[in-house]
Amino acid sequence: MWKSECVLSVELLYEDGRVEVHRTVVGPMDNNVYVIRCRETGEAILVDAADEHDHLLEVSRRLGVTSVIETHGHHDHIQAVPALREAGIQVAVAPEDAAMLPSYDLTLDDDIALTVGRLEVRTIATPGHTPGSMSFAVIGTPVLLTGDTLFPGGPGATGFPGGDFDAIIESIDTRLFRAFGDDTLVLPGHGTTTTLGAERPGLEEWVARGW
Repeated sequence: MWKSECVLSVELLYEDGRVEVHRTVVGPMDNNVYVIRCRETGEAILVDAADEHDHLLEVSRRLGVTSVIETHGHHDHIQAVPALREAGIQVAVAPEDAAMLPSYDLTLDDDIALTVGRLEVRTIATPGHTPGSMSFAVIGTPVLLTGDTLFPGGPGATGFPGGDFDAIIESIDTRLFRAFGDDTLVLPGHGTTTTLGAERPGLEEWVARGW
């Protein structure tokens, strides 16, 4: 079921009997930061330690965050990494983007299940925006976090160093569209939530326009 409940600048986007997915928006680029929380154990994981570290530390304390996973290594998604690591929260990122971070603890392989309390979060390598871009699916729910790979209206930008338009289209088509159903909720790194069903018809148009 959908929720829209704001508490301390944190919005509860989705919940069911097992999981809560919270969002807070930080920094000058209006980055979405998500917290995936196991309702049974209270353990949680934060997706993208983007900015405003004091706020994210408070959110982490309130929601039980024990680790951070990064969708990619671009500057606007990693500003709070040092402060969260200093607070004892481990940070993980794909090896291809690891050198972009000021520091990290672990690297993430493709197609593994991360344990968050009684939940599992699957890693999905979706290169193109950066070589190490990752999406994350909360197993047993419709929730898919796509970072800057897929937004409402198309793929993320590929004009930065390391970006590859053909690769991002391949990632979206094969790793997201072909793997998940139309009702899958897409939670991007910036902006509003969408669904795969809403975005799927646009693929040929995105290819034709080249961005």
